[in-house]
Amino acid sequence: MATKADREWDVVIVGSGFAGALIAHALGKAKKSVIVLEAGAGVPVNVNEYMNRFFMASAKVPESPYTPEVFGPNGLNDPNEMNAGRPTVLSLGPAGGFGDWKDPKQSYLIQTGESPFASTYERVAGGTSHWLGTSLRFVPNDFKMKTLYGQSVPQFVDWPIGYDELESFYRAAEAELGVSADVGDQKYLGVEFPNGYQYPMPRIPTSTVDQQVDKSLNGTPLTEDETRFLGMAEPVRKIAVRSLPAARNSQPYRNRRACAGNTNCIPICPIQAKYDPTITLNDAMDTGFVKMRSHAVASEIVVGENGRISQINYIRYKTDLGEESETGFVKGKVYVIAANAIETVRLLQMSRNRQGIANTSDQVGRNLMDHPYYVAWGLSRTPLFPYRGPLITSGIGDLCDGPFRSERGAFRVDIGNEGWNFVIASTAGAGDPNVTALDFVNGMNRTGLNPGGQGVLGKEALFGKALVDKLSDRYTRQFRIGFLIEQTPDSVNRVTLSDKFTDGLGLPRPQVAYSLSEYTKKGFDASYRMKNLLFMKMGITEFTAVGDNDPSRFEREIDGKKVIFNYAGAGHIMGTYRMGDNPNTSVVDSFQRSHDHKNLYLVGSGTFPTGATANPTLTIAALSLRTAKNIIDEFK
Repeated sequence: MATKADREWDVVIVGSGFAGALIAHALGKAKKSVIVLEAGAGVPVNVNEYMNRFFMASAKVPESPYTPEVFGPNGLNDPNEMNAGRPTVLSLGPAGGFGDWKDPKQSYLIQTGESPFASTYERVAGGTSHWLGTSLRFVPNDFKMKTLYGQSVPQFVDWPIGYDELESFYRAAEAELGVSADVGDQKYLGVEFPNGYQYPMPRIPTSTVDQQVDKSLNGTPLTEDETRFLGMAEPVRKIAVRSLPAARNSQPYRNRRACAGNTNCIPICPIQAKYDPTITLNDAMDTGFVKMRSHAVASEIVVGENGRISQINYIRYKTDLGEESETGFVKGKVYVIAANAIETVRLLQMSRNRQGIANTSDQVGRNLMDHPYYVAWGLSRTPLFPYRGPLITSGIGDLCDGPFRSERGAFRVDIGNEGWNFVIASTAGAGDPNVTALDFVNGMNRTGLNPGGQGVLGKEALFGKALVDKLSDRYTRQFRIGFLIEQTPDSVNRVTLSDKFTDGLGLPRPQVAYSLSEYTKKGFDASYRMKNLLFMKMGITEFTAVGDNDPSRFEREIDGKKVIFNYAGAGHIMGTYRMGDNPNTSVVDSFQRSHDHKNLYLVGSGTFPTGATANPTLTIAALSLRTAKNIIDEFK
């Protein structure tokens, strides 16, 4: 059944994640009429349904609390039948088995590259509710990579906007999200703040794990030989461990309670101490000027006279599986596509009879980036006491810019507070603390912590106090570290439409070609050396393992030794409709407005010309607030 446009709105927004929610709220406060098309469910009354789904899920993966359901009666839900499908980490498995990354009946993304694109996203209001909450600013040099390092790395381009132009919007974003941090702690590599500025809340307290890392790296000066591999301008004698800015309440803020340290930020904060976009969406709808239409999948952007967008067509469905219930369209003066760096490209490419729009530059879909996430883990000599507090409270960022960027990718270091909670899942099939307990109870050794086979199936049965003592010893010494590695914007890494596979609404699914450049792999090499330095200083015995059939597995030779890597997705999907001043080489301008269609804005991290190493969310938020101001000014 087709429907008619009910009215002409001031602004039509597709997608209600960070960018869509923040823009909708700003426009609503300015008394502009806004309709938000959301492909997934609308804003829930509370998180109880999400929490219940998470508790009952057999796999506690980032997507498990949210709709559509990851599992059906016969395993993973078939993406060919899902009306608003999405990728899941469970569909990144080896060929021929469960979650085969190239099987279109298991993987929503049609993967055609030599390596898997490993990041996922949601299709619900708030889009990326399973984010960690990390709210870092980019450092100033991240905005001018071509100027500084482009002579050696031709893929780099400069942003058409710099840190100074974005700084006030960073502050506004920190207030809106509610960021807990310390200004003094965040002044490094040229990051500056106005005199007297304070974050909305004090920083989240550092963990005992953070404190031990800091003590190990900075108790005595590092030698030049130990840190020469970093390639910094000056010899590195100390490596700062800084608290991470987080959109997580360190004290009550805007009627939300303070963090209780549930160590469950991913996939869901059970008490909503962590910000997610549904908070801003509720505020937006409370203005009386913003409406949301849920379960509405945008299917085409229609171009009218003078290259201006005239309407957006959509398909609305009733259930996650099954046929659509109606088709319709919405009309507005201004259109904002905020559907993430893959789904926005998909919508652009589905338009104009699948010839695509906004693509005079031939850059739509190209330059797909992530922060490939290298993870290592081990057992310390003395207790670190993980499994306390949020998942990550501190990291190492002072090493993410320097002369080395002419030769290799930068890295940022995450210090995990959750022990081996997720890292052993790729080899053991499930995470800790469960796997370690079962190893000792049943005499198994999936973690590598029970090589003697102690347990009821082994020679020496463990139960009672002996079992408790053994587990207490192992759990308290678990340590893991992660490296977010800078990726070059490569034109061959791209999103296109599949010409073979569709979803439950008959719309073509996204096809992804992805690989890691030599520049990015050299970033892995440096991360490996940094891991070795830290493990040596901390007295860590390494247990990192890579499965033989892991699709992300690759080999490197480092210091004459063969090293096997794999990577996870950071959830940082960037670069597929880059911003720039030149319409021939970019898709949008610095306000995220299409060069080709003057009433069309394409927002989110797809506009990032380069990816740096900082989590992109705060920069998405800052750019979104700047875009909203531009739209309001244009109305004036």
